[in-house]
Amino acid sequence: MHSVAIVAQSRSNTGKGAARSLRREGKVPAVIYGHGREPMALAVEAKAFGKVLDIIGGEAALLEVAIDGAAPVTALVREVQRNPVRRSDVIHIDFYAVVAGEPIVVDVPVHIVGTADGVRNQGGVLDHHLHRISIKVLPANIPEHINIDVTHLHVGDAIHVGDLPPLTEGEYMLDDDVSVVSVIASRAEVSVATEAATDGEPEVIKKGKADEAETDGE
Repeated sequence: MHSVAIVAQSRSNTGKGAARSLRREGKVPAVIYGHGREPMALAVEAKAFGKVLDIIGGEAALLEVAIDGAAPVTALVREVQRNPVRRSDVIHIDFYAVVAGEPIVVDVPVHIVGTADGVRNQGGVLDHHLHRISIKVLPANIPEHINIDVTHLHVGDAIHVGDLPPLTEGEYMLDDDVSVVSVIASRAEVSVATEAATDGEPEVIKKGKADEAETDGE
């Protein structure tokens, strides 16, 4: 579990115009909220946050956010909004303040381990339904990811939330029957099977009302 520091400044100017001005200055608009605190608008150096992202990657991460030189606030990176055209440009950050003794709900990445037997030997395709999974856990115990071993899966098999290994700390927040990953037949195989099933079957033509009327009159 990564824990890195970031410096932020509080700001009073909000809105689209203020946000654009910040970005021109090389800063990213942000907000921090959570744990009963009023939301506070912040500004973070874009380059500094870029380095933070290089460290934490796409994993769940806690940051020590130092605001205006005060004692750091432990916070979770709740959301990172990016420019839809230039994905490398961060345009807004949401920080969620946490307290060590209070569990929080967080989305943790799901990592696939191994190659499914149904893919390797049966021509199947791995269908990864959930790339992140919600868990309830104390901040200090947030795992970087959840590993799922798929090597034993055959075509038609699936792993559901209820099949996942129990968390040593925390609990899954989704129903047990929610599918996480499965192995399905490839489209090519389905197409071949469908053609084979229809080979040799006579074409059935149903008469419409107009056809029946004509037949009755013959």
